[in-house]
Amino acid sequence: MIEVRDLVKHYQVTKREGGFAKSLRAFFKREYDTVKAVDGIGFAIPKGEIVGFLGPNGAGKTTTLKMLAGLLHPTAGALSVAGYKPQERARDFLGTIAMVLGQKQQLIWDLPPADTFLLNKAIYGVSDADYQERIGELTEMLGLAPLVTRQARKLSLGERMKCELAAALIHRPQVLFLDEPTIGLDVNMQQVLRDFIADYNKRTGATILLTSHYMADVTALCKRVIVIDRGRLIFDGDLAAILERMALDKAVKLNFSAPVARERLETYGGVTRAEGLEAELRVSRGIVAATAQRILAELPVADIAIEDTPIEAVIGQFMTAGVTM
Repeated sequence: MIEVRDLVKHYQVTKREGGFAKSLRAFFKREYDTVKAVDGIGFAIPKGEIVGFLGPNGAGKTTTLKMLAGLLHPTAGALSVAGYKPQERARDFLGTIAMVLGQKQQLIWDLPPADTFLLNKAIYGVSDADYQERIGELTEMLGLAPLVTRQARKLSLGERMKCELAAALIHRPQVLFLDEPTIGLDVNMQQVLRDFIADYNKRTGATILLTSHYMADVTALCKRVIVIDRGRLIFDGDLAAILERMALDKAVKLNFSAPVARERLETYGGVTRAEGLEAELRVSRGIVAATAQRILAELPVADIAIEDTPIEAVIGQFMTAGVTM
């Protein structure tokens, strides 16, 4: 459904130096730097898959999504979405995709979402029967009934985001690009949107490419992740493979009945926190069971918990390491 080969997007950025004389000189003779936003990445995504698209700020994620949606033209390389070349912006292609940006909106600020829904119905040529069926389904799935007749500017961020998703799905796209769809939302609303995205994928078989800085979005929705950094692909595969390779430690969380010196705790593992009667250690997976037995036998432990390293930390380590798998 999505195929990317040797995709490149470079920008020419004017060099600016401080001082009036240098600024005046630059006005007559400009110098440029080349910014490599995307630098030769490639991947393929089959129909119906939800894939996490990860990387730090400035890695090239949004630039890649905009090229896949046809909003930007690539400098080099080839890409195909549902059999179309996105940069040609063919009408049939535009009816095949939808893009939702968590920090942008398509709702008309002073009108109710229902008007935006009708506008999109007309733009995409959705029949009356299909529109009624789809808007009814989306209203049920997202709980939109009390929202669609209120002005968009009077809705909360979470309510607007639900309406944004509904507006993007009126024409039932085969491919959905989601760029930070849960950004700024509270925990409960994030979960509502995750459940909706998973349910929509099951009902329609839509192919979804998701970027998010909330790792809970990725772990809940994606078995496969693509990781890029500085415009280059550094990983494409199962999320479990990253965890197996990088999550070499476990977190041992401890509550004590009496204080324990930090120096003593350091004999059992790396101390990541030691406050009052609480502490947390990092212990290698291979020796965590034996270490826990020692701790229980030698220290005044009131409670102990052994947990996997948070996935946010694992992904962070992976990108910091800069390795390619």
